[in-house]
Amino acid sequence: MPESYVPKEAMGHGDGGSAALAIGEAESLERRPGAAPPGAGPPGAPVGKPRSLWSDAWHDLCRNPVFVLSALVILFLVVIAIWPQLIATGNPYRADLAKAQQGSQPGHPFGFDTQGRDVYTRVVYGARASITVGVCATTGAALLGSLLGGLAGFFGGWGDTLLSRLADIFFGIPVILGGLVFLSMVTSTTVWPVVGFIVLLGWPQISRIARGSVVTAKQNDYVQAARALGAGNGRLLLRHIAPNAVAPVIVVATIALGTFIALEATLSYLGAGLKPPTVSWGIDISTASPYIRSAPHMLLWPAGALSITVLAFILLGDAVRDALDPKLR
Repeated sequence: MPESYVPKEAMGHGDGGSAALAIGEAESLERRPGAAPPGAGPPGAPVGKPRSLWSDAWHDLCRNPVFVLSALVILFLVVIAIWPQLIATGNPYRADLAKAQQGSQPGHPFGFDTQGRDVYTRVVYGARASITVGVCATTGAALLGSLLGGLAGFFGGWGDTLLSRLADIFFGIPVILGGLVFLSMVTSTTVWPVVGFIVLLGWPQISRIARGSVVTAKQNDYVQAARALGAGNGRLLLRHIAPNAVAPVIVVATIALGTFIALEATLSYLGAGLKPPTVSWGIDISTASPYIRSAPHMLLWPAGALSITVLAFILLGDAVRDALDPKLR
């Protein structure tokens, strides 16, 4: 019998408690079958269902102002990377030497660079190269690292040992020095050599995260039960382990995306990354560096755009990590 039908002051007091118990039993008998008890809410009221990890994480992210702000900034950057003409109608290659190094003017809020090109237009168009390199390099490193790390963690044995030693070799390569050596031999002006180099040096970190997640997930009881019921390796990986091991990979990849954008700008600044005529923030920063005192606007605007972009992706990754990490709940 529910305790709410018995007054607490009548419980345990002899006849009073017996009388209250009898009254409660009578009330329960008089209620129609299926009727909700008093205080249980109106009939047909929805009962809350437990949310999954992903729905619970999304609920927390939508209430996190850091995530919302960083996501809006990233969405804006993606839009202008795809359609820069929406906010910049000029030509990033058009030069007027008569206006070289001049400051802000009507219609040209960011001024002009050393060749008289509009800095505002070049900053807007420079988002395309940075976003393309960051997204493509992160996607490639995440797929390659997740595949190799997941298989090594699931099967173990000599393959796991070989992958660990191979990852140690790549971890020992200095990123900047390796980029200078590798990309100096490339003459292509497209973004793909830079993407390939970042993927080559970026997959070991993600592979270690994926391996650790798979090793932890495959020891859970539901995986052992599925194996006992005859599930094959492919089904275990795709249906039971991967959905529960992918969260750490997503967090690391989101944070790494901002790091990869900064790496591309650094290599372009040193002359080993993207090359003209590609419009890149790193190239413009390198061009403007000698004129930091006479024309600081040439350096500050592309450097500011780069800093905001990297910061937005790092903050987004931190928010996703906080939402997906059960230890922080």
